[in-house]
Amino acid sequence: MTTTSREADIASHTSPGRARLELLIVGTAALAVALSQSLLIPILGILPQQIPSHPSSATVEWLLTSTLLVGAVAVPLFGRLGDMFGKRLMLMVAVLALVIGSVLCGVTSNVPLLIVGRAIQGASMAAIPLGISLLASLLPRDKVGPAIALISAMLGVGSALALPIGGLIGEHADFHWLFWITAIVGGLSLIGILLVVPEAPSRSRGRIDYVGAVLLSAALVALLLPLAQTSEWGWGSAKTIGLLALAVVLFLVFGFVQTRTREPLVDLAALRRKPIVLTNTASVLFGFALFAMMIGTAQYVQAPKESGYGFASSILVSGLCMLPAGLMMLLLSNVSATMIHRIGAPKTLAIGAIIVGLGWVFRIALTGHLWEIVVGTAVIGVGVALGYAAMPTLINTHTPVTELAAANGLNSLARSLGTSLASAIGGSMLAGHLVVATIDGHAAAWSTLGSYRALFAACIVASVVAAGLALLVPRHPDADAMPEL
Repeated sequence: MTTTSREADIASHTSPGRARLELLIVGTAALAVALSQSLLIPILGILPQQIPSHPSSATVEWLLTSTLLVGAVAVPLFGRLGDMFGKRLMLMVAVLALVIGSVLCGVTSNVPLLIVGRAIQGASMAAIPLGISLLASLLPRDKVGPAIALISAMLGVGSALALPIGGLIGEHADFHWLFWITAIVGGLSLIGILLVVPEAPSRSRGRIDYVGAVLLSAALVALLLPLAQTSEWGWGSAKTIGLLALAVVLFLVFGFVQTRTREPLVDLAALRRKPIVLTNTASVLFGFALFAMMIGTAQYVQAPKESGYGFASSILVSGLCMLPAGLMMLLLSNVSATMIHRIGAPKTLAIGAIIVGLGWVFRIALTGHLWEIVVGTAVIGVGVALGYAAMPTLINTHTPVTELAAANGLNSLARSLGTSLASAIGGSMLAGHLVVATIDGHAAAWSTLGSYRALFAACIVASVVAAGLALLVPRHPDADAMPEL
């Protein structure tokens, strides 16, 4: 089927109203998933006191780590299964995992069960790349760009909304309500997908590469687990070094096996194409900048005034400081799509990276007033909006339709790797330089302003590198068209 006949087939059963409804449903599912990833972050410090067994902080951290590890495994695997058995089917499985995990967490205060529930929630991370791939296959050509931009923005929007919502509930209600929010929104989305959204027409034939799936899963766990636990283990511990070394070996074995498998889990030849390599590398850097914005804003404004930079803000206020950034990502999705159409996705990605860098310059230079923190963060949100819209467009443009879900899954995994690096590297930078003083008779410690500025400077470097990589991506001759079936 050519592009022209594909467009005619889509137009015959997709009215503008139906296209908007499909986008609304898939976008709501993506928002619910994004919320679930970050809702616990604002209350992680007070959660041990709200759980009857009073677990240690290290134990509570597993509520985040379990989600990260399962999500890292699920994203590429679900992407491949989506290409083989149906993107809509696997999207429903991912959203169902969100609902099941949320309900389990909502009805228990048992820490092991909470960790299991959060692990089940982790599988839902595949919903965002699956949603992008599904809409790219279903919608008319003129609707695809804005749809991709909006779904991509949901990752940042959800993260930004999660902080004030988590802070509000953490300060005034039972933390279980955080899980009921994602359960309800996810459940409604699942019903909408079942009743309204059709299956994508294109699928690839093949079998499941079980050996590849096991090797990739083991390699990702070996890589991400020490990154998630560096604050507890330290960079020089035997566990950290050993697991990182194991990850290198497993990735090498995985690559060797994939090149000798008839139907591999990951098409390494396609993954090595210059546009894909450059886009995925830039995605890691953007993921770093987005998560650094979260840890470099919430903790920053919550620091006491005695720190010389903090504002002694509540959890809720610190979350609200992120809200304008999330709104920028949402409101600029159509602008991003227009820029991509007019100047191309590579230049849009580069402009987004430069704006992110300027936002970090703003954060380094201006520290005296809370509104300056909010404005700097909002500027970063503008850049992230442009970049996150351009990345899946580049992936879709240079990928066959039958491999869209897998390719978008790997791109989403690259962004997750960036957030993990930000958490590990940024956390170490902030913890490495502390000021200790007595406030109201109690000893307190917080990161120095210099350590924050060092983290922000690292984000500037990452942004500049991402911009340079983006400009090296060749623009496809028909960049706004989907690959032919």
